[in-house]
Amino acid sequence: MALARMIIVYELPFRFAEHSKFIDFMAEVEPRFEVPSRVTVAKDCLRLYNKEKESLRRVLMAGQRILNFCLVPDHKGETIGKVVESCLLQWGIDYIFIITVDNASSNDVAIDLRRKTKDRVGSLLGCEFLHMRCCAHILNLIVQDGLKDLNESIVKVRNVVRYVKFSPNRYEKFKACVEKEKIQSKSLLCLDVSTRWNSTYLMLESTQNFVATFERMEEDDGNFLCYFEDPSSGPPRFSDWENVRLFTKFLGLFYEATIRFSSSLSVTTNVYFHELVSLQTQLNQLCNGRGDPLLKGMAQRMKLKYDKYWGSDRINLMLFVAVVVDPRYKLKYVKFWFKQWYDKEKTDELGLRVREALNRLYKHYSEAMGTPCGASANGTSEFGSSDVVAMSSIGSGFGSAEERMRRYNNIYKQHLADEDSVECKSELDRYLLEASVDLEMEGFDILDWWRVNSSRYRIISQVAREVLAIPVSTVASESAFSTGSRVLDPFCSSLSPNNVPNTVEALICTQNWLRSKDSTEPINR
Repeated sequence: MALARMIIVYELPFRFAEHSKFIDFMAEVEPRFEVPSRVTVAKDCLRLYNKEKESLRRVLMAGQRILNFCLVPDHKGETIGKVVESCLLQWGIDYIFIITVDNASSNDVAIDLRRKTKDRVGSLLGCEFLHMRCCAHILNLIVQDGLKDLNESIVKVRNVVRYVKFSPNRYEKFKACVEKEKIQSKSLLCLDVSTRWNSTYLMLESTQNFVATFERMEEDDGNFLCYFEDPSSGPPRFSDWENVRLFTKFLGLFYEATIRFSSSLSVTTNVYFHELVSLQTQLNQLCNGRGDPLLKGMAQRMKLKYDKYWGSDRINLMLFVAVVVDPRYKLKYVKFWFKQWYDKEKTDELGLRVREALNRLYKHYSEAMGTPCGASANGTSEFGSSDVVAMSSIGSGFGSAEERMRRYNNIYKQHLADEDSVECKSELDRYLLEASVDLEMEGFDILDWWRVNSSRYRIISQVAREVLAIPVSTVASESAFSTGSRVLDPFCSSLSPNNVPNTVEALICTQNWLRSKDSTEPINR
């Protein structure tokens, strides 16, 4: 079984067990060990998959894992919806919170189908918050629109990088120029891929340190200028490098946001709104300002796509709730930025929608825990008994004028105390009114904070646990399948055609589960 674990984790072929050098090695380690055949290893891998699957079924709530990896017959929304439902039923999952998918129209259909057929698998609050659109995918669509008509300066930079990367000889000349210019840089040039905008950003960023190097190549490399027959194709001049510097700085915002959205080892839901603040503020400033016309045109195209997916009416409210359950920010922070972006009517409307979502979540979890909404953490009512005290005081006798005034003043003070108690009638109110945690607290860990304060906020901590577990991006899970091309093509080409889907699913899932057990194991992501 240890051999099976090694085969799976390091993506070795089953025939590795029959390699003569491996057999020699095992003979030295333990001559009595009979090295299994590739058929036995394959069976051991499937046996390990079933064992880990059963183990995972018992501890499913402990963290995120890959549950299924399968071929979908077609891309129709109905088909996708049925495959997802089949996976949930297979694992005995009868209640889901949110489904995070990319923005393909077929996924919209699949989610709508899930809403209509919720009899077998239930969802929170009638599937109202079920659909979470992949934030990294939306960022990709926004930037692709901005780069639709690539600026001439970017084309020129791409061409000089292509020239250098074309052959080892040219690259050696480039490194010689780097040494002559005494440029100290550990970064290397990289050529972008047209279908991946982040590679364009990385290409532009990598060239920033080598502007002087390219200028020296015009002098030292006789073929350099001859390569660019048309001046519009390169090489870049001073104005081009200035444009590239601006583009790099601007695209860096989206690149960094994508990295944060795609994290698989930390909470991402509460990160979303902060990135939204940065991106929307920058786009608004560029669209309405009088700065660089190139950036302005790019920002205007991006803003149209941004509003299409992240307009105020299309955002899943759970992304705002995630900020509210962050004790550093809460509801006031969300409302503050609403005021910066929208008019008073829209601000009030959005603020009310977020608060109503919070109220419904609070009510749902309080009922699930058997705690009335108006009850305190210890189960007693948070409405005081002052009404009874006040009525008793009024009827306790007349007395002197001074005594009556003192008694009436006490009644009024008790009334003020009662009003404060009514305002804080629930855990949710107390949490929102309590002073926020210092924004600059070093090393703040939101999960640790809720772990410590869960006894104070029994119901809200349940809301936080669910909301903070939502992945805002599908990129991390997709990257876990980055071995797919090798698994399905040369890596598993010798597998029986009838068994390929089941075996590949077993290998991919078990690899993910085994690596999840050992956080020190490097994972290709």
